Amino acid sequence: MTKSRTELPYRPCVGMMIFNRAGEIFVGKRIDQSIEAWQMPQGGIDEGESPREAALREMKEEVGTANVETLREHPGWLTYDLPDHLLGVAWEGRYRGQRLKWFALRFLGPDSEIEIATPHQEFSDWRWVGIDDALQLVVPFKRETYAEVIAAFRDLAKPAAYHPLTPPSPPKGERVG
Repeated sequence: MTKSRTELPYRPCVGMMIFNRAGEIFVGKRIDQSIEAWQMPQGGIDEGESPREAALREMKEEVGTANVETLREHPGWLTYDLPDHLLGVAWEGRYRGQRLKWFALRFLGPDSEIEIATPHQEFSDWRWVGIDDALQLVVPFKRETYAEVIAAFRDLAKPAAYHPLTPPSPPKGERVG
């Protein structure tokens, strides 16, 4: 017997808005979609794992690196429901959608450190985009959740003032060289 939508639980997950030093965010093109679908990295929370631990593990699995600093954790859990045509198909029909804890992270490495051809590959391509461009790239059923994430982390979408790989500017008036 198939359960109705309201009888199914949400899958516990994490989502990551990963900023580069320029304040752009990472999006990946889903490898398993017939339509062009881009998204920020996200994935399930394993039993006994904290959301923060899951975020770093999922980032390593999907992006090939976990070289990040945590900027902020969203205070709540955000949900989205699967559309009818995916209900009963995705995740072997066990969930109605996902319940996500979102993290804003700053990527600390060079772009060459990003490797999406991982053993758990989920993306066929990736790019950095402006925060306002992310909403139009995502599949429609995730847009409301993405709008909430964007609103919560929008103030972080700016160039990083300091980065460990970039030496700080000399004090005003000090000569270099």
